Amino acid sequence: MNLILIGYMASGKSAVGVKLADSLKYDFVDLDNYIESQEKCTIKEIFKNKGELYFRKQEKFCLEKLISEKKNTIISLGGGTPCYYNTINELIDNKTLNTIYLKVSIPELVRRLKNEKNKRPLIAHIESDELLTEFIGKHLFERSQYYNKAEFIVNANLSVEEIIENIIIKLF
Repeated sequence: MNLILIGYMASGKSAVGVKLADSLKYDFVDLDNYIESQEKCTIKEIFKNKGELYFRKQEKFCLEKLISEKKNTIISLGGGTPCYYNTINELIDNKTLNTIYLKVSIPELVRRLKNEKNKRPLIAHIESDELLTEFIGKHLFERSQYYNKAEFIVNANLSVEEIIENIIIKLF
């Protein structure tokens, strides 16, 4: 059984995924890192040189490859992955995996992201907390219809350890 972690940027998908994989004795794969290793360049470079459409196609291809090849693996998706190409419905329909939405409040996302803007091209240009709050709110509104389809929704406003405990309780 594979576990798929979805959620907005800074929701903790990678941090939770690594520790949850360790707890469950699963493998862990961050989809963005996997794509970068396959493409031999960064996501930022892919967007710049080949465009978002190319990236989204590669993202879908790589996710399908991982799901078909891996067992007992936690796969952390990029924030937009479930929102393209009917991906969320395909994930939910796949009986070899469970989808888990790490749900974080807008104020908590702002708190986590305001000091990481230079690492996140999508928000690097946003100058104030107020504008960041507005951007995240709009983005989450657009994406929540996809995220909320996950089989399990976990409050991720908590510590990594508490999130993992809640995931394990829901799964087992």
